[in-house]
Amino acid sequence: MWEATRPVSERLVTLLDPRPGEVVLDVAAGVGETGFLALERLAPGGRLVSTDGAAEMVEAARRRAAELALGDVTFAVADAQELPFETGRFDGLLCRFGVMLVPEPARAVAEIARVLRPGGRAALAVWADAERNEWATAGGRAALALGLLERPDPDAPGPFRLADPERLRGLVAGAGLAVAVEEEVAVEWRYASMEAWWEASLDLSRSLRALLAGLSPRDAEAVRAGAFERLRSHQAPDGSLAIPGLARVVLVRR
Repeated sequence: MWEATRPVSERLVTLLDPRPGEVVLDVAAGVGETGFLALERLAPGGRLVSTDGAAEMVEAARRRAAELALGDVTFAVADAQELPFETGRFDGLLCRFGVMLVPEPARAVAEIARVLRPGGRAALAVWADAERNEWATAGGRAALALGLLERPDPDAPGPFRLADPERLRGLVAGAGLAVAVEEEVAVEWRYASMEAWWEASLDLSRSLRALLAGLSPRDAEAVRAGAFERLRSHQAPDGSLAIPGLARVVLVRR
């Protein structure tokens, strides 16, 4: 996942432009890689605070930082909708693929605005529309075509909930933030084979696992075969896959 999505993290950090002495918060940081990219720019005197809603992710980020011998970083379990930090504490903030997954995105964006100092900035990333991210949608679309899945609620937490740029802009404006930059970032997901993609998809997608668990073996195999057919155009002669994807990044200012 990091190999595929690193270009998004690199662009977020470039847009945020962390500076020596600043304090930067990474929200929904997962295992921490995006914030770690920013850390070297904060020296001397700066600090990174890496947070995630899952304690297991925070612990994994802590282990990763120890392995990399990173200093000037602290860790906390934090709900993006209710950040446990005082108002105006941070110079900058990163949030990669987090806002669209919480129950109330508007609360999360309002919290981002609250913890930024006046003049502070935040770099956020969401996935663009589902049609341009087949690496994530081939299984669900195959099930939908087979009549085995109802069309998902577009407002439910999920990777493509904020794919509409107007909706993301509305959330930002509603929190009193101004969009300074909005860009699309292309990514490419590489797999050794169709089977490797399928296994990775099952690992990453709880919804796909839940769908298959409720199907007969025959229907589950039909979903798998249908997903493979959807991805066939991305398969090389040696059987490997290179599936394009698209993210949207924004830099906002308080």
